[in-house]
Amino acid sequence: MDNIYFYEGPSGPWELVIGLEVHAQVISKAKLFSGAATTFGADPNTQVSFVDAAMPGMLPAINEICVEQAIRTGLGINAEINIISVFDRKNYFYADLPSGYQISQYTRPIVGKGYLDIELEDGSMRRIGITRLHLEQDAGKSIHDQHPDKSYIDLNRSGVALMEIVSEPEIRSAEEATAYVRKLRSIVRCLGTCDGNMDQGSMRVDVNVSVRKAGAPFGTRAEIKNVNSIKFLAQAIHYEAERQVAILEEGGEIQQETRLFDAVRGITRSMRNKEHAHDYRYFPDPDLPPLVLDPKWVEEIRKGLPELPDAKKARLMAEYELSSYDASVLVAETETAVFFEEALKYLHPLNKKTAKLLANWLIGDVFGALNRESKTLETCPVSSAHLAGLINQIEAGVISGKIAKEVFSLMWETDCDAQVLIERHGLKQVSDDGAILANIDKVLNENPAMVEDYKSGKEKLFGFFVGQVMKAMQGKANPELVNQLLREKLEK
Repeated sequence: MDNIYFYEGPSGPWELVIGLEVHAQVISKAKLFSGAATTFGADPNTQVSFVDAAMPGMLPAINEICVEQAIRTGLGINAEINIISVFDRKNYFYADLPSGYQISQYTRPIVGKGYLDIELEDGSMRRIGITRLHLEQDAGKSIHDQHPDKSYIDLNRSGVALMEIVSEPEIRSAEEATAYVRKLRSIVRCLGTCDGNMDQGSMRVDVNVSVRKAGAPFGTRAEIKNVNSIKFLAQAIHYEAERQVAILEEGGEIQQETRLFDAVRGITRSMRNKEHAHDYRYFPDPDLPPLVLDPKWVEEIRKGLPELPDAKKARLMAEYELSSYDASVLVAETETAVFFEEALKYLHPLNKKTAKLLANWLIGDVFGALNRESKTLETCPVSSAHLAGLINQIEAGVISGKIAKEVFSLMWETDCDAQVLIERHGLKQVSDDGAILANIDKVLNENPAMVEDYKSGKEKLFGFFVGQVMKAMQGKANPELVNQLLREKLEK
């Protein structure tokens, strides 16, 4: 396996073994088993039904939308959809879990085995197996910083539908782990089943990390809970692997435990001893019968799926000959793909050359400006139509690539059409042979010695002459025409 990452110790290399459990909050206006709202950021305890608060006599009722979202996600990750699944009670005590148990799925989940294909920085591909996707309800939230002696409980999140997507322990590096999460996030966002906002907690990752000697059985793992960013995921894995290798090299043993990642210090720290499945006393929920799906409904959902990132990437590469890197960037976020394909509609002509130029401007200039000003495509001052308009002006020879940078800056400030700005600011490219030849003659007459040097074989001076002509014409000359006419002059 080419992409195994080894940590070196005094006794030699240690292989890293990672399994991920991704908790993705389902996009739904109501919770998994109640009609309470799920709006993020609402005032504490304002989105709580009697079911969510575990009042006596309240019975759960399954939300069909949440079931459909789980099926859509399962189909998107190339997984088996189980026609019959069962909801279980996972029993444990926590202050923000009012019922004393969590309704989840264990041995018979709604989605079975699947896989994700991930691409690494060197262009290589890896297939990571997925064990299952199951539906479960979220717990509430404990708040510890509002009072010096007391903790508060907010049950707004209690009962919100989660999809827990469990990978096989086939990930062998932090790079693979982050690529897997990015890929999964792009898929659920494309499907509209989870918004993927890790900073808001609607996608969280539990990371199981262990190390072993090559070919040895799996080592004892530690689980790092609730990692909420791609950056922290990589940091947590690196720290935990190094911590375990250090312990084993000193003759110690790894304790199976749950740990937390301290983002401020960049370390993991112990939270509690790791529970085993039997500690939760799973048993089928007596208030919920087995969930039986209609195969025809599942097939209808399959037929209604949007074009997924991998398929879109392959299409963009085939239709416009985009590089694998460019196509990957364009499909990584749904907003980027939508922006790009909207802009394509305004290109004249639409061909491989203009599509490639559009991709370059979006990935380079637009993304660069967005990053500098901490904006997103949703708040981008330049619309997709206006960016395409800029490409059209370049392709038509109205402006050069250099002038286009100036026009783009004006567009960023005004979101005005490129053609209007070019006319308003007198930025149109000069393609008049006479005007260009006049400036060429002026530059050559002012530099006779360098002309002789060029004709004697110092061909690198050609760039100097081009630069001087462009400078004399304030960058507005057509570069291709300058090159053509200058070469003709010098070869006489």
